[in-house]
Amino acid sequence: MEVVLVTFHTWEGNAKVVETLIDVNSDTWVIDELGFTDLFNQLHRTMPWNSLMDRMMKELHSHGKTIEDIAEVLKRIPIHPQVVSAIKAAYALGCELRIVSDANMFFIETILKHLGLKDYFSEINTNPGFVDREGRLRISPYHDSTQSSHGCSLCPPNMCKGLIIERIQASIPKEGSKKIIYLGDGAGDYCPSLKLTESDYVMPRKNFPVWDLISRNPLLIKAEINEWTDGAELGRVLLQIIERISR
Repeated sequence: MEVVLVTFHTWEGNAKVVETLIDVNSDTWVIDELGFTDLFNQLHRTMPWNSLMDRMMKELHSHGKTIEDIAEVLKRIPIHPQVVSAIKAAYALGCELRIVSDANMFFIETILKHLGLKDYFSEINTNPGFVDREGRLRISPYHDSTQSSHGCSLCPPNMCKGLIIERIQASIPKEGSKKIIYLGDGAGDYCPSLKLTESDYVMPRKNFPVWDLISRNPLLIKAEINEWTDGAELGRVLLQIIERISR
C-alpha cells in the first residue's frame, strides 16, 4: 500500500502558502520567529516564493542569524499530536510514506528528526536546501527552470507535484492492489489530485484552496474524495481509509 503525505506547506500563487500536517507555514514561521516579517512582506510583492525564501535566508545570515537559530525555531513549530500518532500508525500498518512538499529539505528533515519521524518516510520530494561554506542556508527550486520548464500551467515554476506523483505511480509495481492516499490543502495540490486513479484516495483540507478547486468540478477527480478540517480529523480519516483498504 502506498500513502503519499503532502506536508509542511504548499504553494498558492503570490497570495499565501498553507499547511497540511503542521499547524503553521514553516517558511513564515521561521521568518516571523526571527523578526524579519516586515522585510519578507516587502519582498513578497515582487519575488516568487522559492526565490524569496532563498533571499530571506541570505538576509538572516547577514544579520547574524545562524543555521542553529533556524533549527531551534523549527523545533518549536506546532503540530497536532494526533497527526504524529497517525503517521506512526500508518507506518505500523505497512504503508509506505512519502513526502511531496514545496518547503525545503533542511526545514523538513530538521522537523522530522525533532519529532522522531525521519525514518518513517521512504522518500522526501521537496526543494533542495543545504548549508554552504559560509554557514548560510541556500534554497533552490525542485525543477530547475534555467534548464527547462516543467510545462505545467497549474503549478509554480519551481515544482510540479503532478510530475512527482506520475513518477511515484510509475515506480509502483503493477501487480497487487497498491493504492495512493494523497493529502493536501494548497492550490499546488490540485494538479497531483488530477493524476490519481479510481483506486486511489485524495484528502483535501476543507475550505482550503485545493478543496475549493476540487469542489468546482468534483467529476474531474477520479480518486475517492475524503475531506478533513484539522489534525484530529486528518488522523481519524486517514486511518479509516487504511482500515478499509486493509479489509
